[in-house]
Amino acid sequence: MVLLSQAQGDRQILAKQLGISPHQLSYVTHSNPGEGLLFFGNVTIPFVDRFPKNTKLYSIMTTRPEEKEAQNE
Repeated sequence: MVLLSQAQGDRQILAKQLGISPHQLSYVTHSNPGEGLLFFGNVTIPFVDRFPKNTKLYSIMTTRPEEKEAQNE
């Protein structure tokens, strides 16, 4: 599971349900693009990653609607 930026109310619910620590929660609180949490089994991994925007991999992985729309034009 990948968890990216979340609204305040959703963050609190997810933190309780998933056992996310306050430090881990900081990765989905006012986070920037490329920051979040990865969940793999019982392991939670915070990440900060900066992909160059001019790559094929970035165009596949972006979740920004405006960028996806531009790709379809």
